[in-house]
Amino acid sequence: MSETRDVPFRGGGFVVVPKRGAAIVAFVLLIALWEVSVRFGWISPIFLPSPGSIVAAFYELVANGTLWKHIGQSLHRLAIGWVLGTTTGLGFGFAIGIWSLSRAVGLPLVSALFPIPKIALLPLLILWLGIGEPSKVATIALGVFFPTVIATFSAIDGVPRNLIRMGQSFNLPAVDVLRKIVLPGALPGILAGFRITASIGLILLVSAEMIGAEYGIGAFILQAGNLMQTDQLLAGVVMLSVLGLVIGTGLTRLERRLLRWR
Repeated sequence: MSETRDVPFRGGGFVVVPKRGAAIVAFVLLIALWEVSVRFGWISPIFLPSPGSIVAAFYELVANGTLWKHIGQSLHRLAIGWVLGTTTGLGFGFAIGIWSLSRAVGLPLVSALFPIPKIALLPLLILWLGIGEPSKVATIALGVFFPTVIATFSAIDGVPRNLIRMGQSFNLPAVDVLRKIVLPGALPGILAGFRITASIGLILLVSAEMIGAEYGIGAFILQAGNLMQTDQLLAGVVMLSVLGLVIGTGLTRLERRLLRWR
């Protein structure tokens, strides 16, 4: 009789296996290599300061209150611009996704205006609104508006039509169909769009502050770069990274709260 042997199971389908701690170890090793390279002179600290000097610069900014002044101004602009762009984008996106006439008129306009880099409109907005806060907020709002419109009507198009027809066959009012079927079905796509627009808003915020602002993270990074203070420049980049992580964490919690039904 021939001997039998176990054959390893190979039907995992490339299932991703969690590797706890791998990202932290890789990050620590990268930071350590960076620190050693600067300390041994392999990298000039003028062009790339060590992580230790960046932490020291960051601590100095926190201690003298400069950090909070710049972050406060940036958060104020980002919050107002993102809320304005998101609310108007949701309204237009729902109109395009639901009504045929709105789609026939609005979709070509959105498709034509969306590819324009919104930061290129900042000089024009400054002429219209002045060099103060309205022009910066308008730049962020415009940058957030178009992706929100596209994400919203695309998410509505993704709702299964058989569910909508079933609700209509039970004589549900149009408001109930929208509130109980269309909105829950489109919500995952809309929230995914929020992540994209938050990143776009952050990019436009920094760009607008570099062009015309006294305070803000973008203005701080530009000033540090002009003075060749690379440790403070990278400390400003760390501010942006932390701010992006905080925004992403907040959106993740919002998704968990709103999508508990899934």
